[in-house]
Amino acid sequence: MADPREHDAVDPGTLKPVDDLALERILRAVEAVPPGRVVSYGDIAGLVGIGPRQVGWAMSHYGSNVTWWRVTNASGDLPAHLREEVRERWAREGILLKPNGLGCRIADYRADLAQLATDYERAVAGLT
Repeated sequence: MADPREHDAVDPGTLKPVDDLALERILRAVEAVPPGRVVSYGDIAGLVGIGPRQVGWAMSHYGSNVTWWRVTNASGDLPAHLREEVRERWAREGILLKPNGLGCRIADYRADLAQLATDYERAVAGLT
């Protein structure tokens, strides 16, 4: 007789920490961030109603077709492998790097969160 646990086993590498609706909400929230402004993973998470790590996961797997360079960690920093590409994009949008080169001063460039919430609600209207 087969071990019943074998049928319930799931490869953790195949799990998506967000469902398709949450993923769509994340991507629309990121698209609502205006040029020249940034938000943190936590800011997006607050809009969508999930955790910042889920936002980070979604962005790393599905964010390449949205304005991913406008989302940073809570300190305004980005992963090392993205910094070179971000420099060019931020320069075009008028966002200056911090002296340490790790990101921007998020307090200087954070999007208006109230306006972002309004724009986000408009962007996700009709999603079910």
